Amino acid sequence: MTTPVVSIAYHSGYGHTVVLAEAVRAGAVQAGAEVHLIKVDEITEEDWGTLDRSDAIVFGSPTYMGTASGAFHAFAEATSSRWAGQDWQDKLAAGFTNSGSKSGDKLHTLQFFQILAAQHGMHWVNLGLLPGWNASTASENDLNRLGIFAGAGAQTDTDQGPEGVHKADIATAEHLGRRVTRTALTFARGRAAA
Repeated sequence: MTTPVVSIAYHSGYGHTVVLAEAVRAGAVQAGAEVHLIKVDEITEEDWGTLDRSDAIVFGSPTYMGTASGAFHAFAEATSSRWAGQDWQDKLAAGFTNSGSKSGDKLHTLQFFQILAAQHGMHWVNLGLLPGWNASTASENDLNRLGIFAGAGAQTDTDQGPEGVHKADIATAEHLGRRVTRTALTFARGRAAA
């Protein structure tokens, strides 16, 4: 069984989203993946090659004005040459985002990622966690404390720097990295059996 290659293609405007990207990486490494962090606003030809050979691509961006950042949108548009040839077809995809508000329209950012993945013929990996912090016995320290199913979401107060990213959100992003890697291994076993 080969080691799955997981790339995390992300933009971080103020440093909060890179904290989540690092957490996704940690979870994926823990699960046995070869992992690459790719800053989409500084992408190189070598980075494009890494994305092309990846088994899974995890998209990450802050949520600004109800959607992914402008830098991430520019990256998404630049993937059109891969779209034309369906070069990323049957790769796995997942996503994560951060915003200052509890909701902050994070779901719209994750849906943007899902549609991008669908246009490329990729398979979306959801978070796979029940919502946390939704009962009187629950805690803000629960995994998936914001109750998002589509991907990993985080909330950081707007007057805090990267150190303010909530530990439960970091742990949720780590979970996403492990889940994507395990799903990539399952897909690889299925291809081998076929």
